[in-house]
Amino acid sequence: MTQADATPGPPPHPRTVVIVSDHTGLTAENIARALLAHFPGQSLRYLRRPFTADLAAAQSVAREVRALAERGEHPLVFTTVTRAEVLTELQTCPAQVFDLLGPGLSALEQEFQQRATRTVGRHHDMHDTDAYLSRMDALDFALATDDGVGDKQYGLSDVILVGVSRAGKTPTSLFLALQHGVRASNYPLAEDDFDRSSLPLPLEAHRHKLHGLTIDPRRLHAIRTQRKPGSRYASLEQCEHEVRRAERMFQRAGIPVRDTTSASVEEIAAGILNTLRKA
Repeated sequence: MTQADATPGPPPHPRTVVIVSDHTGLTAENIARALLAHFPGQSLRYLRRPFTADLAAAQSVAREVRALAERGEHPLVFTTVTRAEVLTELQTCPAQVFDLLGPGLSALEQEFQQRATRTVGRHHDMHDTDAYLSRMDALDFALATDDGVGDKQYGLSDVILVGVSRAGKTPTSLFLALQHGVRASNYPLAEDDFDRSSLPLPLEAHRHKLHGLTIDPRRLHAIRTQRKPGSRYASLEQCEHEVRRAERMFQRAGIPVRDTTSASVEEIAAGILNTLRKA
């Protein structure tokens, strides 16, 4: 084999994953991503096709999948549709189709000796109104107390996330609220806060609710550079300065700390929830 023969070719094109749902598609995508996360070497791109609730919509998706196959792709289809004719149409696609609800519903029908309703969007309905309203209330609260605003409301918080700018506080707060109904506030550390030997004044009375978020300075530098390239705010020196001082503050205060450098928002939230349950 010559040296030219040994040279690797271009990376393969990402494999297309088509998410098809008769409602928003959030459930289907979450399950698909959870399954595909076990195959880290795969290059994937996601196409979302929500509200595929009738035969015409299913036929449109099927045509799209066939076009992908005709271009030489091998798409994967993950679906939570419940209408039989819609699912049947999707199963005519030249692709591997994963029916994420069907086998489970069939098994439950046998267990309960009862036919499933298979109503469109049933898993997103309002049958648990109290839980839904609780999540919406928590989301409103997280928005009202985001980024240090509304610190007078900290007494009503379940948790207060503390960290430097762009460490992941806001997405984690919103995820905790929307997915778990947790009233999560967040406080961004600024230069004035680092000049103190103790916690910032708005946080002093709520020490038991605090969770610190930290991040590798190089990762923070990359994130801030996308936002404000060439600024002092984004410089590696400033990122290192802020992260180290924030970590010293967390250590002095004795509050739990989560590293967000390579963690997903789901993983960060799970760690915080685990701590809350033990409290």
